[in-house]
Amino acid sequence: MLNKGLRDEQSTRIDNVLKILMSIGFLPKFWNVEDTSLIDNDLKNFGLSVETLVDLNENDLITLLVRCHLDWNQLELFGDFLVKFSIVENYNFSGKAIAIYEYVQQESKTFSFGIISKIASAKANV
Repeated sequence: MLNKGLRDEQSTRIDNVLKILMSIGFLPKFWNVEDTSLIDNDLKNFGLSVETLVDLNENDLITLLVRCHLDWNQLELFGDFLVKFSIVENYNFSGKAIAIYEYVQQESKTFSFGIISKIASAKANV
């Protein structure tokens, strides 16, 4: 178990990585290797890359993110990133985002209309 100081430091680091991922303004319709390597640099903080995101199933992705100590809000934000990244034509992570949202909704034991809305929106894009 992490002590409070390390937990706060780790949470701040995770928040900063998620802010960088969410700050990506323009997503081109098609990505090349150079474009995905920019996102890979940030995803490596979670032990991920664009290719591993493609290869991992929903349960394995959630397990990996939980092992990286993402809290409920951070998991939800990662799901938001996946939905945003799914705009790119050659990647569709909406199913993985839905699984993350449903996991947060179920495991946090807190009902959120915001998450229900995000699930419905992501299902429309699947």
